[in-house]
Amino acid sequence: LRAVVTKVNPGILGKTYLHVRDGSGDATKGDNDLSVTTQEIPKVGDTLIFEGTVGLDRDIGSGYKFPTIIEDAKIVAK
Repeated sequence: LRAVVTKVNPGILGKTYLHVRDGSGDATKGDNDLSVTTQEIPKVGDTLIFEGTVGLDRDIGSGYKFPTIIEDAKIVAK
């Protein structure tokens, strides 16, 4: 996945949760944002290439549900 980091939330359940945008989806429909978990802490605005496992319909509790998420991602290129 090649995407721009739009939000960084480190230290959640031992991971960093990112919001990224890869150019797909529609901003007016609110479906242009993808969540990624990683051990790394990139900066907002970084364009990165991630490799990870695609998860579908993940519920991590406390009201946090992800229809699609890239889990345990590694940053493989900047």
